[in-house]
Parts: sequence; structure tokens; C-alpha cells
Amino acid sequence: MKKDFIFSSESVTEGHPDKLCDQISDAIVDHFLQQDPSSSVIAECAVSTAILFIAARFSSAAYVDFSSVARGAISQIGYEQKEFNSKTCSIITSLKELPEDAVRSFDERRLSEEEIDLIPVRNQVTLFGFACNQTASCMPLPIWLAHKLSRKLTSVRIQRILPYLMPDGKTQVGVEYRDSRPHRIHSITVIAAQIRSVQRGGPDLDRLRDDLIETVIRPAFHDEEVRPDDRTRIFINPDGPFIVGGPSVHSGLTGRKNAIDTYGEYSRHSGAALSGKDPVRIDRVGAYAARYAAKNVVAAGLAGECEVQISYSIGLARPVSVQVETFGTGTIPDDKIGLLVERHFDFRLASIMRQFNLRYLPSTIKGGFYRKLSAYGHVGRMDIGLPWEVTDKAALLREDAK
Repeated sequence: MKKDFIFSSESVTEGHPDKLCDQISDAIVDHFLQQDPSSSVIAECAVSTAILFIAARFSSAAYVDFSSVARGAISQIGYEQKEFNSKTCSIITSLKELPEDAVRSFDERRLSEEEIDLIPVRNQVTLFGFACNQTASCMPLPIWLAHKLSRKLTSVRIQRILPYLMPDGKTQVGVEYRDSRPHRIHSITVIAAQIRSVQRGGPDLDRLRDDLIETVIRPAFHDEEVRPDDRTRIFINPDGPFIVGGPSVHSGLTGRKNAIDTYGEYSRHSGAALSGKDPVRIDRVGAYAARYAAKNVVAAGLAGECEVQISYSIGLARPVSVQVETFGTGTIPDDKIGLLVERHFDFRLASIMRQFNLRYLPSTIKGGFYRKLSAYGHVGRMDIGLPWEVTDKAALLREDAK
């Protein structure tokens, strides 16, 4: 395995059109589950110029005003300009209410182990969970830093520190690795939309560069062990001014930022979108379970990097395959770690839902739960108490590995 290399990961702000769609889709999921935890729903969005399209299939006793949910999300994200805003954008819906599915109307909290074994998945999918010891969150450093920059870019806009910023933005961080460990910051890219051009009173590129370095980049790296140095290449809007941004400039689609949602391409992820699906969808919650297992393996000190691969087939409750790869960093053989993972983690659908309380979290967390995941990553979050980010099985794995 190559030990000296440069790896870059990107993130986007919550105002990016793809993330706008993800947030609306997950806000819809939250609204269904808050009223009826047994709801089944898949919601997808597309946005362009002044039009938002919502396609949804659902079975639920809840009532959800799709357009109202979407307009609320658009407004909260900060789109209030004439080019695109919550009041004047056209919203088109294609909704299909499905008959109640008795097989999906179970309460996982009341099921016996034998009954859990009778709840099959309805999707065939291979999922990946990854963890490494590069950061305290057990995430690869490039995507961790890219998310920090994106969050800071949003923060200085919301706090009016840089009032000329628009909600749309992108970040990218390139990390130079030596002997497979982060060594230095090779490059930083920040693309920030601004409300108006220089000719209309907006900042020129020199001012934008100075402002973003001072208020975004330096604070984001302040408490990091690996920081920019004199050789770090910093790019601020390298393609020139980015005026307004958002749906009036480029389109968006639910589920189009899978790498940003997971590990920044540093490791594999499934091709399935994570946002816009209720917790009965194994292609969503199985990815969380795989991350949970991988993080506990790393936290137990059994490997410096761990990828857990889980494959499901339609009609079966249990995975047809669970594989573990530690890329040569394991302290014990990978096949033994794989046996430990299968012994101590339950990857059956109803068991995952029960352990993580996935149907009921939207009702217990203010502002919903799934929408909070739809920007800045579904995994590795330190700002939300995600159940799949706890390392409660690390000690057990470590003891059993002896």
C-alpha cells in the first residue's frame, strides 16, 4: 500500500443546491416520523433556477404539507434573494400514497429475537463503514477539515461577520501523507458565493481572500495538530467571482453528495443516497451500523484503519456477507476481527432500528433529527449525539481479542 501521497476531500455548505435538496428530503422524513413513527416514506428533490420538484412515496397516518416544509427549509438556509427565495419559487410535487404495509408496521422495541429474525430487508445493497485514527472523531483528516471549513463559512455568514456572503459554498483540503500519516496541509480551496459583484459594491477577490483567511481558515485550523504552513497553497474563488450561487446558478438533486456525506472518498461508500429515507431502508441505516462497528474496532486499538463491508439480499433478515479490511494496520488478523464484529454487532434491520432508536429520534430532538444529518456529514459528527458514533463496545472487543 502506498505510504507517501496527497489526498484531497471536499465539502459543501448547507446552501449548496444538492444539500438544499437533501435537507428538504430529510425534513420531510422528520415531519412524518414526528407524527407517526411507523411511517414509511421516500422523498427526493430536484431544484433549478426558481423551481423545486418533490417526488415522494409514503404510507403514514401523518399529514405533511410538503410545500410548507420545503419553503421553511429554504428560508432557514438563508435564500431570501430575488433570484431564489422561499416565497416566490415554484414548487411542483408528485406524491403517491401507498397502502399500509403490515410487514413494515412492526414496533421493533417490542419484538423478541425470533421476531426480529423474521423482518427482512427490501433492498439488495452492499454498504461500507470506515474509521481511522487520524482524528479524535475517527474520521479521515481531509474530510474532517473540509467539513470544518464549510461549517465556519456558514457561521461567519449567519453571524453577519461577513454579511456579503451567500449560503452557497464549497471547500476542499489536500493533506500530504508521510508513511501513511497526515504530515502537512498541501492545499486549501474555499469557494464562497457573494451577494453582489464588485461593480455593485461587493468585495473584490483580494478582500475576499483576506476576509476568508482571517475569519474562516485560521479559526478552523486553530486547534488542529496539522496546520497550514508557508508552502500550503490557498485558493479563494480560483475561477473568479461567484455571484449569488445557489439554485439560480446551478441545479441540485437529493443524494448526489455521497462522498461528502461519508468519508470524502478516502474509503469506499455505497452508491445509495442516505437522505430522504425512513429508517426501514437498510441502504440508509445499514451504513450507520457499518460505521458503528468500524469505529469501535479502531477505538479498541485493534486497527489503525478499519473498513466494514456488509452485503444484504432482498427477503433476508441477516447480511449475506460481513467483511473486514484493515489495510495492514490490524494488531490481529483481519479474519479474527471479522469474527469479533459478527459476534458483537447485530446487523439485522429491526435490531439496528431498535439499538439506535431510529424511528423516535425526530420526536426527541428539537428541529428534527434527520435534517441535521443532511449537511456536513452523516458520520463522524461531534456536534450531535449520534448513536452510531459511540464506542461502547471498544472495551468488549479489546478483551475478546486477547
